[in-house]
Amino acid sequence: MPGTAACLRRFPAAPLHRLPDEPDSGGQAFWVTTSDGLRLRLGLWQPAGTARGTVLLFQGRTEYLEKYSPIAAWLAAQGLAVIAPDWRGQGLSDRLLADPRPGHIGDFADYRADAAAVVSAAESLALPRPWHLLAHSMGGCIGLAALLDGLPVARAAFSAPMWGLHHPLVPGGVISALTSGARLLHRTGRAAVGTGGGGTYLLDARFRGNALTSDARQWARLVAQAGSWPELTLGGATYGWIAAARREMARLAAMPSPEIPALIGVGGAEAVVSPAAIRRRAASWPQARLSELPGARHELMFDHSAPQFLAAVEQLFAA
Repeated sequence: MPGTAACLRRFPAAPLHRLPDEPDSGGQAFWVTTSDGLRLRLGLWQPAGTARGTVLLFQGRTEYLEKYSPIAAWLAAQGLAVIAPDWRGQGLSDRLLADPRPGHIGDFADYRADAAAVVSAAESLALPRPWHLLAHSMGGCIGLAALLDGLPVARAAFSAPMWGLHHPLVPGGVISALTSGARLLHRTGRAAVGTGGGGTYLLDARFRGNALTSDARQWARLVAQAGSWPELTLGGATYGWIAAARREMARLAAMPSPEIPALIGVGGAEAVVSPAAIRRRAASWPQARLSELPGARHELMFDHSAPQFLAAVEQLFAA
């Protein structure tokens, strides 16, 4: 049977950027086509020796492979292969609107084709079992849906999963009215008010008071990436995205938890997704362990919480 390197040559190569002061993560990027005809960029990282398993790394909204290169390299150093996608509509994968800035999706079910493309590529590359899932934010929503659809992983780790959104000042009824109004006015592809418009959060926000990380070094790295490769970045979420996300989160909330071991992490200063929704899911998942990280913001893998959270991930995947 051909090895992974030989199998990888069957896929067209894609770019994978690196900041000048960053070490080479050892990653390679390539293109795949989904069942509905969209081109996705996938990344692959492999350990120096024989891999003892594979991690499917599902990123969040607005994100891209470059952000996770250090995490993928760290997992490879633990002896795990890593495969990750840029979801449709973001990173270097095909955008869904004529204006590439708004983050849009018509139905979260569309992401199932992306997850299926990742699984198909992992199988084509003969990536070693067992497979595990590591998912952040929106990737946690997509990942939970994929698990319930039979994603073939043995264990799952979630970083601030998007199982509810954090809207402390806006009642749910107001959000529903806004998204319904946008649909009636045929404006579901417009960036919703308060989500950032056509800008880039990392370039528009200041470190002080940002919702993502309290680690100044990590913030500077993320800002440098966004400034160096603006084509990777994404603006605010569309009304269509918000409506689709709310439908999917409600659907998942009514479903039982998967029967696999899981780690679920949430920061004490979380201000992007709903900590209450995370705690509800964790409480109803018999094989899950909830890790609450005091003071941590949304980016558990890029905040001061990273060593604690990643140590728990390592322990889970080594079990």
